[in-house]
Amino acid sequence: MGKLVLGLWVVFVLGVFSKCIVGFEHFNLTELRFESLHGGVSAASAASNPLVVDLTLIQGAAAQGAVCLDGTLPGYHLDRGSGSGENSWLIQLEGGGWCNNRRSCVYRQTTRRGSSNYMEKRIPFTGILSNKAEENPDFFNWNRVKLRYCDGASFAGDGEDKAAKLEFKGQRIWSAAMEELMSRGMHNTNQALLSGCSAGGLASILHCDEFRDLFPGSTKVKCLSDAGLFLDAADVSGGHTLRKFFGGVVSLQGVRKNLPSTCTNHLDPTSCFFPENLIANIKTPLFILNAAYDSWQVQESLAPAAADPSGYWRDCKMDHAQCTEAQVQFLQGFRNHMLNAVKGFSTSEQNGLFINSCFAHCQTERQDTWFADDSPLIGTKGIALGVGDWYFDRADIKAIDCPYPCDKTCHNLVFK
Repeated sequence: MGKLVLGLWVVFVLGVFSKCIVGFEHFNLTELRFESLHGGVSAASAASNPLVVDLTLIQGAAAQGAVCLDGTLPGYHLDRGSGSGENSWLIQLEGGGWCNNRRSCVYRQTTRRGSSNYMEKRIPFTGILSNKAEENPDFFNWNRVKLRYCDGASFAGDGEDKAAKLEFKGQRIWSAAMEELMSRGMHNTNQALLSGCSAGGLASILHCDEFRDLFPGSTKVKCLSDAGLFLDAADVSGGHTLRKFFGGVVSLQGVRKNLPSTCTNHLDPTSCFFPENLIANIKTPLFILNAAYDSWQVQESLAPAAADPSGYWRDCKMDHAQCTEAQVQFLQGFRNHMLNAVKGFSTSEQNGLFINSCFAHCQTERQDTWFADDSPLIGTKGIALGVGDWYFDRADIKAIDCPYPCDKTCHNLVFK
């Protein structure tokens, strides 16, 4: 699974249930990159003239040993809040997979996921980061931060490989970034939300209680994990591809010491990198947003090429409409695993849940899935309003979709 697939360019056909994008994916980057092709896309579907925010490097980070894989400084993008949101903070932890061995981490050093030398100097703020009320009704005027991801272990590693000149300092990056943001006004916050997508969604779970502990008890603090509910599920060959991969990440990058003791005192460290073994013991209110048929997990955990040498799953994992009845049943088993994983979690009044029966991955950062005229719904509730209702205690949100193919509001990802 360490092989790198460098050129899977995908083109989507814009339709009622599928959106048009171009992107690429490989196992070590849990992200689906979107560059909208705007022909026929309504203003409501795509962020119009999004705010573009500059990169800030954390100048004091090196002194704390808080550096990217290649030793460069970590960074973030901050747009200041205003009005009623002047003292409210939203932190979005960037996703982008993991590296599980020396080779993949050395490769990662030459990308924006391992070096600030390669990071975009300016990025658009869309979805939950948008500064427009019509695109982000509850958080548009907060202080909104995108913390860049350049360590390869969901901001949780602490080690090094001197021979390969690799720095595994994710935990220190997290700490240095929080210290920097506190010095820039976050210490005055009266309400805060830690969010993240994909590998960042896993990080938001791992660091949720640490984030809570930064603030006085009177401060309203909650966490949101988007597409971060990675499951220790059997792949199509009966193996455990993702468990093997996570095992490499945890051992290589010195993650064990930073995993919650509530988990490691009775499970092995690799098991404690899987959110399903963590969420029951998180004290801070947590919202889990996940597609029941998460596109990344279907492609890279359930039906990776190594587990499917005959290519039987290739068409299905690229386009759900091509799945056979037997394949759909296998995917329903994955959904059942996810629902079982959140069963205990969902009984807590403070937690929130939005599991839609879509073939998607990361729904808070894209404007069309976060908040638009045709955004995905469970019942009559969309994602942005569901998260907002939960955060502000306007409603109890425990939304679980009926199984595929009942949901006609999905923005399903279809790879060509």
